[in-house]
Amino acid sequence: MKVAIIHDWLTSYAGSEKVLEQMIHIFPEAEIYSLVDFMPEKDRGFLRGKTVHTSFLQKLPLAKKKYRQYLPLMPLAIEQFDLSSYDLILSSSHAVAKGVITGPDQLHISYVHSPIRYAWDMQPQYLKESGLDKGLKGTMAKMILSRIRMWDYRTSNGVDHFVANSQFIANRIWKVYRREASVIYPPVNVAAFTAREDKEDFYLTASRMVPYKKMDMIAEAFSQMPDKKLVIIGDGPDMEKVRKFKSANIQILGYQPDEVLVDHMQRARAFVFAAEEDFGITPVEAQACGTPVIAYGKGGALETVKGLDEIHPTGVFYKEQSPAAMIAAVEQFEQESSKILPANCRKNAMRFSPEVFRQNLQTHIHNKQHEDGRHFGAERMITRVL
Repeated sequence: MKVAIIHDWLTSYAGSEKVLEQMIHIFPEAEIYSLVDFMPEKDRGFLRGKTVHTSFLQKLPLAKKKYRQYLPLMPLAIEQFDLSSYDLILSSSHAVAKGVITGPDQLHISYVHSPIRYAWDMQPQYLKESGLDKGLKGTMAKMILSRIRMWDYRTSNGVDHFVANSQFIANRIWKVYRREASVIYPPVNVAAFTAREDKEDFYLTASRMVPYKKMDMIAEAFSQMPDKKLVIIGDGPDMEKVRKFKSANIQILGYQPDEVLVDHMQRARAFVFAAEEDFGITPVEAQACGTPVIAYGKGGALETVKGLDEIHPTGVFYKEQSPAAMIAAVEQFEQESSKILPANCRKNAMRFSPEVFRQNLQTHIHNKQHEDGRHFGAERMITRVL
């Protein structure tokens, strides 16, 4: 079986690249396609030395730093890849990768991290944050995004089967494309974390400091709880907003290396999470450390954290992104924390291991091949050692 894996762009080793890494693990002989490849040399190990086939965007001026500004050209670029010689096309898409052109005898399975956020339901937020919500530039941006939406919807018909990284995204796929999607949760390297039973008397939050992460809201909430200590790890544009709430009980560490983050995750009484994420990796990592999570009850967190009303709970939810709601959730956690055991947090996190992801994706591909009557190399593929 000849396999092509399509990825939007390769510029950093982040969440979607970890999915790509596991796809390559399943299909080590697959060929990789990406709009651009500017992955730093130090992070290229997961590509296993493969040559990445790139589009004409790779050679455009300032593409390395400004590739996102070529969004209007991305649909054209992704359609230029000649994939006619492949049996299976596996796309890893949060932008345009799912829009590759395939033939009737090819199986195209698209693993969707999200439909293009800035073209659909999050368009107003992205335009506002980019300063493109007003004036002539704003009008032009909205026209471009309107064309992107039309293209995105049309090309959804070229996908044989959708896979979503959460039920939250499966619902978004239905809303946008009117297509059903299976759910396979993305891989989290839970083996890199070990659970710790004895916890210290502080809360932890860690994230990039960008508006939707609501890091300033977390800081504001704890500024109103002077008897509760909060440690904040991370950096970004919203740092000054967070610093406004610095006080005796709030420690802001800024950016820290992984080992420092993991150490704090293992020792923290609970991990505090305020974003509405498609999936959300850090709550899973915290649980892998045996640490409960206090999370905003919307998005992927509802699927990765077990609330107090479930068997073997691993955290507490609050219903709105406000300091008052968070304060109430922290108080509820302190009253009922005895119900949340580190061992159960760790066990819940193991559902998201890379091994589970690979097994689920392999089984899904195998089943879809047989449902569609496409048996090329299926037996050899499904017996491949994980």
